[in-house]
Amino acid sequence: MFHQFVVWLASTVGQWGYPGIVMLMTLESSFFPFPSEVVIPPAAYLAASGKMNIGMIIFCGTMGSLLGAVFNYWLARKFGRPFFEKHGRYLLVSPRSLAKADRFFARHGQISTFVGRLLPGIRQYISLPAGLARMNVFAFCAATILGAGIWVLVLAALGYWFGRNELMVLQNLHWITLALVTGCAILLIFYWCKRKDC
Repeated sequence: MFHQFVVWLASTVGQWGYPGIVMLMTLESSFFPFPSEVVIPPAAYLAASGKMNIGMIIFCGTMGSLLGAVFNYWLARKFGRPFFEKHGRYLLVSPRSLAKADRFFARHGQISTFVGRLLPGIRQYISLPAGLARMNVFAFCAATILGAGIWVLVLAALGYWFGRNELMVLQNLHWITLALVTGCAILLIFYWCKRKDC
């Protein structure tokens, strides 16, 4: 089933080209549950076959991720913030809680957004609290580009070298994801110690 889907997706990306990558990665980075693992590796395999450019794939994948993240950020800031300011007391979200979130993202928004973009199950949703807390949009975009760029680069490398064998892609992705989670934990510990002058 997965093999057939990958074959279909590779064909679709081949037909849509780079705009297709941007569109699919925008969906992946927003609310639509569309995994990036089935977008970038097939495209990178096409690059390995000489049908696409690997640099453009990484660029388009990163830009698509940014667009989806900015959409979520804007949605949370435009509609989520007023909603919680008006009705938050019914959901146990007090004005004090919102103020704490504002302070947190003002101080730690960049590292939180960067790390969040690298963690499975979080990368699509880190934009929402950033938007609610009205994080600086330029800092948000910079952290998103850096984190999403690393993730897209990893997927592109896997697709480029193992794109013909989706089982190898998934196996290697498992270990790389574990390494990224470990790396993020170490980075957060280092960041925390530095902030606390350990």
